Amino acid sequence: VQLQASGGGLVHPGGSLRLSCAASGRFSDYYAIGWFRQAPGKEREGVSCITLTDGTASYADNVKGRFAISKDNVENSWYLQMNNLKPEDTAVYYCAAPCGLKYYPGASYHLGQGTQVTVSS
Repeated sequence: VQLQASGGGLVHPGGSLRLSCAASGRFSDYYAIGWFRQAPGKEREGVSCITLTDGTASYADNVKGRFAISKDNVENSWYLQMNNLKPEDTAVYYCAAPCGLKYYPGASYHLGQGTQVTVSS
């Protein structure tokens, strides 16, 4: 499985960004795919996941109501629409398969190379 994340950048607080993840390989075996993030000096954390079967989405509490995950089965892609961004959202965002709202360092994940999101005035 190979994942390519894109769409990060610098945005002011309150702004929006849309992250994209292009996937190749056999990721359809996984129950859910989605996004992790890692801020400087902090542990990697789950942001949002979506199930491949029925598209059920889940979100970390600190992004709920501001972020929206979606997927395109035809294009083998998934997305993270991020609205009302806050400085504490600054992190490297990784698309991931499989996905969970808790990141386990010893688990086997496929992660993209990450895309930097910086929220600053």
